[in-house]
Formats: sequence, C-alpha cells, structure tokens
Amino acid sequence: MSTDHFHGVFPYIVSPITPAGDIIEDVLTRLCDDLIKAGVHGLTPLGSTGEFAYLSWTQRRRIVEVVIAAAAGRVPVIAGVASTTIDDATRQAREFENLGCDGILAILEAYFPISEDGVYHYFKAIADSVSLPVVLYTNPNFQRSDLSLPTIERLSHVANIGYIKDASFNTGRLLSIINRVEGRMQVFAASSHIPACVMMIGGVGWMAGPACLAPAQSVELYELCRSGDWQTAMERQRRLWGLNQAFARYNLAACIKGGLQLQGYPVGDPLEPQTPLSEQGKEEVGRALRAIGAL
Repeated sequence: MSTDHFHGVFPYIVSPITPAGDIIEDVLTRLCDDLIKAGVHGLTPLGSTGEFAYLSWTQRRRIVEVVIAAAAGRVPVIAGVASTTIDDATRQAREFENLGCDGILAILEAYFPISEDGVYHYFKAIADSVSLPVVLYTNPNFQRSDLSLPTIERLSHVANIGYIKDASFNTGRLLSIINRVEGRMQVFAASSHIPACVMMIGGVGWMAGPACLAPAQSVELYELCRSGDWQTAMERQRRLWGLNQAFARYNLAACIKGGLQLQGYPVGDPLEPQTPLSEQGKEEVGRALRAIGAL
C-alpha cells in the first residue's frame, strides 16, 4: 500500500467494548468494512473518539489488530499512539508498525506541564522509532500540553513527520501552520473546523469521529472540494454542520456510539465513568442524522 500521500476522510474509529472489557470484534470489523465501502480514504483507530485514554494496552493492541485485518490493505490504517512517557510511546509505535499499520497518529498525554523542548523530543522520538509516516495530533481542548507554532515548525523538519491533525477550533491557526511549515507538513482538520474551508486554504482532508456516522456524506464533501465546486461544497457543508452542533452539546464518544447504535451497530456505551448518550441526546443526534440522509 502506498502511503506517500495520506489525504481525504479518515474516520476516528470507535472502540466497541463489552461491559466485561472485551472487544466486540465482529461489530468493529463490520463498521470498518462499511466505512471502506462508503469510500473513506483511511481508518484511524485510537483517536479521541476511540477513547484511547480509557483503554488498557491489551485492548488498544487488539483494536488495532482487528482494524488492520478488516482493512485488508484496501485503505491505510493510522494507529493512535498516546502516552505520558517517551519510552512507552515508542514501544507502542514499534508494536503497531510490527502489526502492519501504515502510519502513526502521535498524541501527547501529560499530567505535569512539559517544556517546549520536552514536547519536541516526545514527538521526534516517536518518529525516530518507526519507519512509518507520522501524523501529529494536537487538541488543546483535551490536552494539558499543546504543540506551539514554533514546535510544529521545528518538527516539520523531521523526515517522516509529514502531517498534522489540528483540532483547536481555530482555522486561522491552521493557515498559520500551513504558512510556517512551507509544504514540509500537510494539514488535516477536524470536522468542527468546517472542513470545506480548511480544504480551501490548503488542507488535505480531515480526521474526525463524525465521519463514522456520515462517511458517504463526508466523502462527497471532500470530492466536491477537490474538484473546486465550492458552491455545492458549502451547501453540503451547511447540512453537515447540524451534526457537529448536536455533538457540541454532549460527550463526543457518547454521541458517536449513540449514533452508531441508531444506525444498527451495537458498539456498546462509552467506558465508565463516561455516561451514555441521554434519550434527549439520541433524539437530537437522530434528527441530525436524518437531516443529512444518514439514518
């Protein structure tokens, strides 16, 4: 599989887990297969929607194994690596490379504040530990230590760090990143950025949990952007924005899992102490899905 250029729609895959902690492998496999049939350009297990922070290493490893097997080489699999230490993060990255994933989504977890140099060395160490392309993931809404623009620029000179997924809700920051890295790094957005606008300023796609629920609609939007049909793209973008508005009012993993349950995927509830989507939330997400033809 060619991984020279990741682009397009990469859903952040949910982690279907039973109350006993077992992976619901048949449901995960079916979801991955259906997403690929809907035209997505890749799969990303262990992103934020995958609840990586709530999973054991055994669960994380098995989820990546199942997604790689389900993809069967049809689309690239970019597996999330997250830790508070460099030693553990590099171990995860090497293990996922050995399992056969096509890229690494590098996430920094932190309890104590970390210096700019510490942040740089964490991500560089992950990149140095594998031969795979690495995607930096920054989400200041959930992370204690963020990637600053100078650190992003510095990391853009590491040979196999070729991408960044920025979920900062700030499209101007994305343009600043694009200007600073001067083509050495490509930008993926989150769906909350209004991805059509991100594509217009030079993004290459988006990695997002909502794409699990609206894969065909997300792919259609991406293709319209690629073709330069901005008028139609913005019409589709306005319709999809209603789904993001519903998600903004509830726990993200609960929304995605609740929506998938409405679509017939018994993925289970978010891992405790998170709470499942309320009945009101299910009604709201259901209305948003019906409005875009996804339910």
